[in-house]
Amino acid sequence: MTAPITAPITAPITVQGMTALKARYDHLLGKERPEIVEIVSWAAGNGDRSENGDYLYGRKRMREIDRELAYLAKRMKVLRVVDPAGQSDRSRVFFGATVTLADEDDREMVVTLVGDDEQDATAGRIGWSAPLARALRGAAPGDLRVVSLPSGSKEWEVVAISYE
Repeated sequence: MTAPITAPITAPITVQGMTALKARYDHLLGKERPEIVEIVSWAAGNGDRSENGDYLYGRKRMREIDRELAYLAKRMKVLRVVDPAGQSDRSRVFFGATVTLADEDDREMVVTLVGDDEQDATAGRIGWSAPLARALRGAAPGDLRVVSLPSGSKEWEVVAISYE
């Protein structure tokens, strides 16, 4: 079930993004952690724990896994799944939009606005709270948007918008 898109979105994520987070959580909880618990139990039975590498590494890895599990559980509670296919106004840039942009030199770039937890700049997936995504919100084809970047301001023209 997905949330309606009418209200402002504070912590959105796509269906695929939430599925990936849940898969990571399930993998850590159902596979990695039990394996580490088994190694730590075996190593603890070997005697002196202060010089037992398997025990020390296992305990350290178990703390890392527990920290990541807590982080993922907390994130999954605050994220709101939004299906871009349900967007009624497809003429403007909203969450989940795939946008074709052109800069001052007519170089084109295609980006998709996704949740911050699933961003991947190398794949053209930019987080919802990234400067470029914030500048593009609500834009229509033909609109010019100026983005303030650490290297200076850059102007982009919205060439096309699509939703998967």
